[in-house]
Amino acid sequence: FARAGFEAVDVHMSDLIAGRADLGAFKGLAACGGFSYGDVLGAGRGWAINILEREELRRQFAEFFARTDSFSLGVCNGCQMLSQLKALIPGAGHWPRFIRNHSEQFEARLSMVEIVESPSILLAGMAGSRIPVVVSHGEGRAEFAAADINQASVAMRFIDNHGNLATHYPANPNGSPMGITGLTSLDGRATLMMPHPERVHLSTQMSWHPKQAGEFSPWMQMFINARKWVN
Repeated sequence: FARAGFEAVDVHMSDLIAGRADLGAFKGLAACGGFSYGDVLGAGRGWAINILEREELRRQFAEFFARTDSFSLGVCNGCQMLSQLKALIPGAGHWPRFIRNHSEQFEARLSMVEIVESPSILLAGMAGSRIPVVVSHGEGRAEFAAADINQASVAMRFIDNHGNLATHYPANPNGSPMGITGLTSLDGRATLMMPHPERVHLSTQMSWHPKQAGEFSPWMQMFINARKWVN
């Protein structure tokens, strides 16, 4: 975010609880991955419960998500956390919850994804892109309520190396139906995804890149899009 022109501020839950920070001061919220809120299974859900069960925090998050000038991103544990807060996020009622991988293993490697057409402001202009991305999760399988999967605003799917929809392991690392691994709210201001684009925003972080590639990988466009949208 800083490289895209934002002033990026680390805000801890303890800062919000103690009143040292308020979401009203920010345009964007990124719920981080990398085992945020604990290096344990279910940490994302615990993170969300800490918000939902505190009246002041629940109000603060609900007001932030309701603002038409705000955007949010959830990655990995942050993806789990945002999915558990969907009742507070306009247009997110169709989101799934994320449960243990079918493999019963922690999956960590580069996988291929395709960005599909969606309202996501972060992925604007990127539909059709097929890009390697880091996956690093033990609980990344999307589980939808029966009626929701057809209503979901899907933003990203796993594909195999031939560009086909990945429905089987290992191209689909967690077993999510139809390869779904990223979604957005109906207005596109809230986006969640299980993979880690922030870990491959530089060309040198890719396992391979074209010789003519510049400093940034295609994933940097997400953060540039966010900065343009705020303008």
